[in-house]
Amino acid sequence: MFSLRRQHPSFAHGIHPPEAKDDTKDLPIKQFPFAPVMIVPLQQHIGKPALAVVREGQEVERGQLIAAPDGFVSVAMHAPASGVIQRIGLAPAINGKMGPAIYIKPFAGSSQEVAEGTPCDLDAASADEILLAIQGAGIVGLGGAAFPTHVKLKVPEDRTIDTLVINGVECEPYLTTDHRVMVEQPQDIFTGIRYLLKVTGAPRAIIGVEANKAEVAAALRDAVPADLPVSVAVVAVKYPQGAEKMLIRALLGREVPSGGLPSDVDVVTVNVATTAEIGRLLPHGRGIQERVITIGGPAIRKKGNYRIPIGTPLRFALEYAGMEENLSRVFLGGPMMGQALPSLDIPITKGTSGFTAFTTAQTSAPGEYPCIHCAYCVDACPLFLNPSQLGLLAKSGQYERMADEFHLLDCFECGSCSYVCPAHIPLVQRFRAAKTVVRKRRAAAS
Repeated sequence: MFSLRRQHPSFAHGIHPPEAKDDTKDLPIKQFPFAPVMIVPLQQHIGKPALAVVREGQEVERGQLIAAPDGFVSVAMHAPASGVIQRIGLAPAINGKMGPAIYIKPFAGSSQEVAEGTPCDLDAASADEILLAIQGAGIVGLGGAAFPTHVKLKVPEDRTIDTLVINGVECEPYLTTDHRVMVEQPQDIFTGIRYLLKVTGAPRAIIGVEANKAEVAAALRDAVPADLPVSVAVVAVKYPQGAEKMLIRALLGREVPSGGLPSDVDVVTVNVATTAEIGRLLPHGRGIQERVITIGGPAIRKKGNYRIPIGTPLRFALEYAGMEENLSRVFLGGPMMGQALPSLDIPITKGTSGFTAFTTAQTSAPGEYPCIHCAYCVDACPLFLNPSQLGLLAKSGQYERMADEFHLLDCFECGSCSYVCPAHIPLVQRFRAAKTVVRKRRAAAS
């Protein structure tokens, strides 16, 4: 009944950018030091910001709750270091806006240890109790979306989930965070899967891994506990294979409908690093106060995979890793779906899977030219959209038409269209801006 498709399955369209993973994929995860001041934003997730439960001047211990969820679509925040609450105020974010944050000055010689909390007993806890524990641990999607995990796992009453998909593809160039988590934390992953199976009611799980990580897939297969209904499937190396709709199509041959969710085809997908954090934190009753991040790119001297405390200022992280003098641009994430940073004075958040830095040699791009209607972007789009037409509509400000007639909101901004465009049109940036306008207008009208 649950047979996988052909060996190394994939999806239609897509592209093959350079993987650029050799510099870091074999480097073990290293613990990162504390910065002189940690900045913990209260909104590191989709939904409402958390509410501070500490005051200025208060001493806190590493892992202590410092902000509580404000409603269902919100998660808790925990102290990344033992220290003193220096102030509660505004801090810059990736979107250029200022948002509420808690500033913590770590104690000199502060330990990396985290105290034990109240465990979430897998055998005794109900599905709802596990969801509350995940929310209380502050866990969000660590693949970059930062969607509250407990919300994603809340299965609609009219749906039955038959497959849990664990996404270990990590197709973004330069990033090897998930790769190292799969190598170094397999038991955390399997423990996390046990919690996820109980929450979703799914009878089985599939871990999807790209063919360029075949040795990782083999090691995971060998380590799967005998009583755990988990298989490991190797999919073709192609970008954006790690997008959940693409992975579901490759593994199961199911098409998530336009505007729909994986649960519409009886599937729940969870990033492998998120799964590992569930397995690492819940048995100890701890909150997430650090995460694994890849620091890479041509402009970084000490490239690597680091377990970095949440709230570490990006400038401190870059200085620790070492920057080349001709550093030109830093992307939060990878070069395909990541965002170029307007400032280095932003803190690392739960959704930061990595950052890549480039020199002037890689960022001196040619100018934009008019669209020549070559259709390369149409052939590349994994969702069969028409990026050329969408780009022309965006240029003329016809945003509602982009959404109503050409399915703009289905675009997940993978950047494949921009990558192949011979005219160097920044298509994905225009789509991102258009989507923001459409959503604001619709929110105002509702």
